[in-house]
Amino acid sequence: MFRYFPTNYVWNLSVDLAIEMGARMGEIEEMCAPLQDAARQPDASGTQAFRETWVKMADKLCALAEEDEVAGRMLSAGEKYNRAATYYLTCERLQAHGALGRAALYQRFLQIFARGVELSRENCQRVEIPYAGKVISGLYVRAEGIEGPAPLLVQVNGLDSTKEMKYRVGLPMWLARRGVSSLIIDQPGSGEALRLHGLTARFDSEHWASVVVDWLETRSDVDPERIGLEGVSLGGYYCPRAVAFEPRFACGVVWGANHDWRDVQKHRLEKEGSFPVPHYWSHVCWVWGAKDIDDFMRLAEQVHLDGILERIKVPFLVTHGEKDSQIPQKWAHRTFEQLVNSPKCELKIFTEREGGVQHSSFDNSINAGHYIADWVAQTLGGRTA
Repeated sequence: MFRYFPTNYVWNLSVDLAIEMGARMGEIEEMCAPLQDAARQPDASGTQAFRETWVKMADKLCALAEEDEVAGRMLSAGEKYNRAATYYLTCERLQAHGALGRAALYQRFLQIFARGVELSRENCQRVEIPYAGKVISGLYVRAEGIEGPAPLLVQVNGLDSTKEMKYRVGLPMWLARRGVSSLIIDQPGSGEALRLHGLTARFDSEHWASVVVDWLETRSDVDPERIGLEGVSLGGYYCPRAVAFEPRFACGVVWGANHDWRDVQKHRLEKEGSFPVPHYWSHVCWVWGAKDIDDFMRLAEQVHLDGILERIKVPFLVTHGEKDSQIPQKWAHRTFEQLVNSPKCELKIFTEREGGVQHSSFDNSINAGHYIADWVAQTLGGRTA
């Protein structure tokens, strides 16, 4: 794990995620060098300082991109907008719920992300799926070299990630090269669903997952018999739960197991384990629509997989980092042990040898991501060569 800030795990997590999404080290240094003192400050003042330096860099890149556009250098402009969007999102993610200017910052991020994708001519299409009178937004990435219906992997967020983060880390691109399409969504409790539509998380993830499958079955470029589901971090709970209760999924993958999130919360109340974001308890109450911590803890009692995984009768891959400091490795083993009816069940612990040992491989995602992409391609009928 790259530790720019020796005393601040949450900030290091954010910097590492930005690197995985394509940040440049020279820009990381320019943004972070002034922040060593702020990294030791309380959340409110520290995250404001973080935001100021990262927004400054993003704004500069946007100005440079505009100059490229005037000169007709659209591909160069797209690359700059892409990194600017990553920097806007990285600092937005650290702000407290309701922080002044956070909503506007998120809207700016969406605008710049879309512009970057357009000018870079990326294999990425924004889609919207009607849900509960609102929409679940997603990014659709088409399989390469496939004529007709292709296999597809739906990919869902954890507690504090977004569809754009998962897209930029690279799994959709790695799958596309293997002949598998991707749909990365902001499910309730994450991304646009939470920020723009007020759709909070729910323990019965099959409720929204089934709607997504309904929508995919209407597309002529998707093979309805080869739709899988992957979840990262808290998605390590959402995914197995949805696959257990939605039999149309052809396989499941967790990138970081999360078998008993209620237990994790109880330990976090005792300040055990690392927190993924500042303002943690305010954040989880926002995500789950809880009025206070007690209300949240009551909701969290439902977020576990005991008594559920026996329902899964399709191939399933459980992955976990050997040195995950957020979710103990024992929960990966528990998930694997309870997949008793899966015909092709595998547990993969990422070690120092291949990298990706931290939570959901945020420290080094590429080898772990390629392992997952190969497994999905082999399972859904894609290609690995």
